[in-house]
Amino acid sequence: MPNRLAHETSPYLLQHADNPVDWWPWSADAFEEARRRGVPVLLSVGYSSCHWCHVMAHESFEDPDTAALLNEHFVPVKVDREERPDVDAVYMEAVQAATGQGGWPMTVFLTPDAEPFYFGTYFPPAPRHGMPSFGQVLEGVRSAWTDRRDEVGEVAGRIVADLAGRSLTESLPADRRPPRPEELHTALMGLTRDFDAVRGGFGGAPKFPPSMALEFLLRHHARTGSAAALEMVQATCAAMARGGIYDQLGGGFARYAVDATWTVPHFEKMLYDNALLCRTYAHLWRATGSDLARRVALETADFMVRELRTDQGGFASALDADSDDGSGKHVEGAYYVWTPEQLRAVLGEKDAEFAAACFGVTEEGTFEGVPGHAGGGGTSVLQLPEPDGPVDAERMASVKERLLAARAERPRPGRDDKVVAAWNGLAIAALAETGAYFDRPDLVQAATDAADLLVRVHMDWQARLHRTSRDGAPGANSGVLEDYADVAEGFLALAAVTGEGVWTEFAGFFLDTVLLQFTTEDGALYDTAADAETLIRRPQDPTDNATPSGWTAAAGALLSYAALTGSELHRTAAERALGIVTALGGRAPRFIGWGLAVAEAALDGPREIAVVGPQDDPATAALHRAALLGTAPGAVVALGSPGSDDSGEVPLLRDRPLVDGRPAAYVCRHFTCERPTTDPEQLAERLRG
Repeated sequence: MPNRLAHETSPYLLQHADNPVDWWPWSADAFEEARRRGVPVLLSVGYSSCHWCHVMAHESFEDPDTAALLNEHFVPVKVDREERPDVDAVYMEAVQAATGQGGWPMTVFLTPDAEPFYFGTYFPPAPRHGMPSFGQVLEGVRSAWTDRRDEVGEVAGRIVADLAGRSLTESLPADRRPPRPEELHTALMGLTRDFDAVRGGFGGAPKFPPSMALEFLLRHHARTGSAAALEMVQATCAAMARGGIYDQLGGGFARYAVDATWTVPHFEKMLYDNALLCRTYAHLWRATGSDLARRVALETADFMVRELRTDQGGFASALDADSDDGSGKHVEGAYYVWTPEQLRAVLGEKDAEFAAACFGVTEEGTFEGVPGHAGGGGTSVLQLPEPDGPVDAERMASVKERLLAARAERPRPGRDDKVVAAWNGLAIAALAETGAYFDRPDLVQAATDAADLLVRVHMDWQARLHRTSRDGAPGANSGVLEDYADVAEGFLALAAVTGEGVWTEFAGFFLDTVLLQFTTEDGALYDTAADAETLIRRPQDPTDNATPSGWTAAAGALLSYAALTGSELHRTAAERALGIVTALGGRAPRFIGWGLAVAEAALDGPREIAVVGPQDDPATAALHRAALLGTAPGAVVALGSPGSDDSGEVPLLRDRPLVDGRPAAYVCRHFTCERPTTDPEQLAERLRG
């Protein structure tokens, strides 16, 4: 019989609706039930495409004996971390403080007042590798709760007091200022020390795509001409694009590589990674003209539209790492890996030999997650090593097409089809810019459709955002800071590409909410709104994780909006928010990359480009393209016709006449405007860093 999760909309929660565990969703009712029964709460946090979440579910939550123990002595609460990042952040902070590490599934035991007192992540069904079994943990916690309740309460109280005492205010510089040039250079030196000069990226295994740091390096190169900054971007992007972390057949990136060589990925594919990386590769092409960067940007954009687009026009959250290996067993990577025998079955002997050489498929295999088939040797993740000589492009295209068609016949990974506002904002920015750079109006239209969905479904009459939707219906959960910031960022990028000033207007609504609900008097930002549900601590994290932090994403959108509108209020808020980058950029540049990128924009101006002229005039289009392709850090672009409604919506376009009756571009920086130009080449020269 289904439990209470059957009424939820989250695909992750619905995966647990038929568990014998009597799950509750996160709610006041769940804690009231724990208080009524006098038992603790088991909080289990995960997400739909999390491999070890599935493992623990199969091993423990589907086990009747474990479920009986849970149901009798606890109130079990299940949370989708992507739906409730605030709940996840608060208790993950406690887990990391207590254990020195964190991850998902996250397992936390709480008092009926939601105070944590015991923590962990994955627990196996039997003791192994020094870990207790989940059953042992449950029995231990039950015993402590029954026999040492006062001690448990004291522990919980100390933990909550410690969390409440943490504040970032003292980290902000007294004058709340953005970083200076020398401080950004210090951040560059920090990244250089962590850079893997042999294999690209930063640090060792596991290796995550460093999208935000790469954007900082591209902007730093544009502003300063630093060859080292550009070389780190080029080496990292090439290594990722040729590694197993990139889907060599279908495009798109896996979540991370488990090794330092980008060879073996954790196979889940997240919308946010692909949106960020699509934009990174597009910006690398813009800076260098790299054919590799162009191919990967377009393939990644096409992957998002083909695999993640929903019927309502938004973008789904993720594809699972696991899928059926053909025997009914769900195995990580089964959809993506190949044996030499499988290549021969699809391609024939000669083309299989060619494909094996091109993609690094060996008899021994490069991936241990999927058992080798009988007679087929080990399985390999497809890579694309640098060829020793020229490659037959036509033959390669034929091989990829046939392998992709054969792979499509395999059981597909599951898809988490909830639409998350923030991640769709990132996708809108990436698709709009990629479509504009490479003359792909279909990608711009996909970005526009997603933006329409966010306005129709996620936004209420007060311009407040719902964080998620599914099947065109909004979720009950409120937007957090990253939702408002990333949606504003996406809408501003879409406005720059389309010339439709209404997207700038919507961005302004969301940023006003950021100022009213998320920003403190001292310039700091919180991840939840002032009127959001009260948790044991109001989450506040300025550092990047898999996505830009809400704090620095808000700073970037505020800065761009101020440049378009001339709003001193938004400019001041952006500069004060960047104070945290001044404090942390030199010490931890890998973890505040987006803040550093925004700081580069602030230092450069950012430059403001107004392109005026009829949009159906080729001369206007040429100027507009030159403006979009400019590499000046964080430059903003407004497009419109003199006297049009769009000019009224975007103040940057006001009082910008044609020049001798011809379309013209105006470039302004630091409150000073240059003479307008009608020459696209001259405009391009003005916008080169």
